[in-house]
Amino acid sequence: MTETSTGTTAGVADWQAWQTSWDRQQEWYMPDREERFRVMLDLVEALVGPQPRVLDLACGTGSITDRLLGRFPDAVSTGVDLDPALLAIAEGTFAGDDRVTFVPADLKDPDWRAKLPYDAYDAVLTATALHWLHSEPLAVLYGQVAELVRDGGVFMNADHMPDPSTPRINAADRAQRHARQDRAKAAGALDWADWWQLAAKDPALAEPTARRFEIYGEHADGDTPPAEWHARVLREKGFAEARTVWASPSDALVLAVK
Repeated sequence: MTETSTGTTAGVADWQAWQTSWDRQQEWYMPDREERFRVMLDLVEALVGPQPRVLDLACGTGSITDRLLGRFPDAVSTGVDLDPALLAIAEGTFAGDDRVTFVPADLKDPDWRAKLPYDAYDAVLTATALHWLHSEPLAVLYGQVAELVRDGGVFMNADHMPDPSTPRINAADRAQRHARQDRAKAAGALDWADWWQLAAKDPALAEPTARRFEIYGEHADGDTPPAEWHARVLREKGFAEARTVWASPSDALVLAVK
């Protein structure tokens, strides 16, 4: 899908085109996005096996679920999110696949878990989503997640986790990243704002996109504590082990085992 296309043909949304467009937009920010997904699924297989029951937390368009089922055809996934536009893409992409269930829910609602189809999961996975939360509600969420993960199960969060103790390294990485993004933008890549403007023009996504901005407003980040904070809080909230298992200069993947 190009910047000028709508993703809808003869009134029928091309959900796969929107899925691909979302991936490209996210890769503009994170060129190593597929690598972190690979590591995440390697560790799912190593720790809970190739037939996991997975909760795709703050699932968006279902990027994790897509890669999960591509690698593990016998997996089962529950995607939970509040964003009506991204959920529309996810539901359209996986329509008719009985391995997948999507649940609209607000993770800041104390009762969000009551909407899930299962009481326990082998793995809870999330990527580039929980930085929307500030540290206090994120710590609460970690406690709720710990109660959903079965004994021996895993939780993984891949997100922005810069180390505040290395300001010169962080500044150099940020400058290099922005220069690369500028080159890609000049070549036609869509950023976050561009992508949402395109979604708002598509007949299939205009209404859920409008509702999405009523819920969230413009993109507003919460906190981005370092990986060590995530690992410590996860242990405090009930996980037996937690540590970083993948990292770039600005992002990390933290794994916790129940």
